Amino acid sequence: YVAVFDPLDGSSNVDAAVATGTIFGVFKQNVECIVKERDEPGALDEAETRCLLNALQPGTSLVAAGYCMYSSSTVLVFTLGDGVHGFTLDPRTNEFVLSHNRIEVPETGPYYSFNEGNVGGWDDPVVAYLEALKAGTGSQNRRYGSRYVGSMVADVHRTLLYGGVYGYPADPKNKAGKLRLLYEAAPMSFLVEQAGGLCSTGREPIMGVVPTSVHQRVPVFLGSRDDVAELEAFYRAADERCG
Repeated sequence: YVAVFDPLDGSSNVDAAVATGTIFGVFKQNVECIVKERDEPGALDEAETRCLLNALQPGTSLVAAGYCMYSSSTVLVFTLGDGVHGFTLDPRTNEFVLSHNRIEVPETGPYYSFNEGNVGGWDDPVVAYLEALKAGTGSQNRRYGSRYVGSMVADVHRTLLYGGVYGYPADPKNKAGKLRLLYEAAPMSFLVEQAGGLCSTGREPIMGVVPTSVHQRVPVFLGSRDDVAELEAFYRAADERCG
């Protein structure tokens, strides 16, 4: 197997004691991949290059994914491709105990989770969508509240449990998006979709995007199925007007 991971999501929040986490994904290994230990870093040899390329698989090839959140409690949430389960660390026994069996994200939710400090550089469909949520003029005919921690693990965990939409759009500084496809966006998308949610770049499913580099970035929108589908509809309408 090939494992990919973000070891400390939300690392900028550590000094403020805000929730952080680890995101991981597991792909089936397609080629023999044995990497020898090195004393010093250097250029990749043929075997190491083959191992690296073997990791560049779309989210549809994931066989497992999840995250561990470090907050008021330590929570491990993962999927093996047959539903999503959450376990909470019991500090008395140092064992993870099943606390969230078969997590299912609601079809729509009360919250949107975006860093609105960047709104000036977002695509028009994203801005229009959020304005509809705030004004209560969207498909649900009610106003949404704003919740944003700044740690993807924390924001996605809340979205899984309560519903709504989490987004990190592209902007002028991050024209392809900010979040990494291989070890952030794809594993989280696999997890959310296993819980009945939907994940998108706005124009295509995140799970179908084939990475061309390890640190490739993509725009990310994920959460309740109806909420993300509505965002996609805003993109389609904008594209139709333009062409």
